[in-house]
Amino acid sequence: MSAPPPVSDRLLDWYDRHARTLPWRVSPADRARGVRPDPYRVWLSEVMLQQTTVAAVKSYFAAFTTRWPTVQALAGAEDEDVMGAWAGLGYYARARNLLACAREVTRHRNGRFPETAAALRDLPGIGDYTSAAIASIAFDEPAPVVDGNIERVTTRRHAIETPLPAARKAIRVHVAAMTPLRRAGDFAQAMMDLGATICTPRSPSCILCPVSEDCAARIERRQEEFPKKAAKKPKRARRGAAFVAVRRSDGAVLLRRRPASGMLGGMAEPFTTEWSAKADGATGAGAAPFPADWREAGAVAHGFTHFDLVLEVWRADVADAPDGFGLWVPADRLEEAGLPTLMRKAVETALRDTAKQTG
Repeated sequence: MSAPPPVSDRLLDWYDRHARTLPWRVSPADRARGVRPDPYRVWLSEVMLQQTTVAAVKSYFAAFTTRWPTVQALAGAEDEDVMGAWAGLGYYARARNLLACAREVTRHRNGRFPETAAALRDLPGIGDYTSAAIASIAFDEPAPVVDGNIERVTTRRHAIETPLPAARKAIRVHVAAMTPLRRAGDFAQAMMDLGATICTPRSPSCILCPVSEDCAARIERRQEEFPKKAAKKPKRARRGAAFVAVRRSDGAVLLRRRPASGMLGGMAEPFTTEWSAKADGATGAGAAPFPADWREAGAVAHGFTHFDLVLEVWRADVADAPDGFGLWVPADRLEEAGLPTLMRKAVETALRDTAKQTG
């Protein structure tokens, strides 16, 4: 029996027929006609997709590229506008790095992204994965791209028994060996699509896979055993309190902006105590930012990467706030304030308390 064609040939043939249509992607047909990917759109999508799903990113990508269609436009945006537009995507350091990178490219590189993974790594917020993805997809550099989908495909193909994250060095070696010199960007996206649509975490569709013939996990019928993962350490549990002041005259909500650095840096919030990954924040009405008739409205929970947080939610109806305490935002404009998910849940809990009190 003759050996199967190279993995890259089989996978690119499949990709030409089955590539996903994504708003930041140049289709293989257009690419064959000479259409070049826009490095700005590739970079923006890759930053947005870190720790986030394609489904969640699509609407944010459309909004960003409509409002800021070029890296120069994004570089000129106000920090607060970008942080507000990012609200809900999570991992807010990405948004701060996004602005820093846009400004670096605009001010010091004439609005042009570097074309190699090595040079891209010098930009703010761009690490090994993102630099390889941009260099490969935007500039066809045969840099080995390894995201979660590609990790799964590769560990199954080679039955890699080492658990993640320790296996990543071996995975990268295998991906580098498979990546073709020609159409490197399409190959990287084909690997991503294969993992997203066929080589899925549960019940992979091996019968439809274009490279299943020499997949070790399929041959051994152990597909769902890979990738191996190290046992997770239990998350720490932290507590704190959020204080939602509501103005009696018009129902406006008092918000402030968090410090630029640290958790949820630069985002809007009601007043909260100083919780962090390392320590609890104060709780109880005595921790309120100013005297008022505070009543407990409930609690909200949120999972961060390294810890889980529960915030008590306190509400007070007030005539006004002391001078220098935040900004009143009308209730019908809270969506424009750019509240991160945790703080949106806290405000909603406080406002629901009104319905209970008047119901």
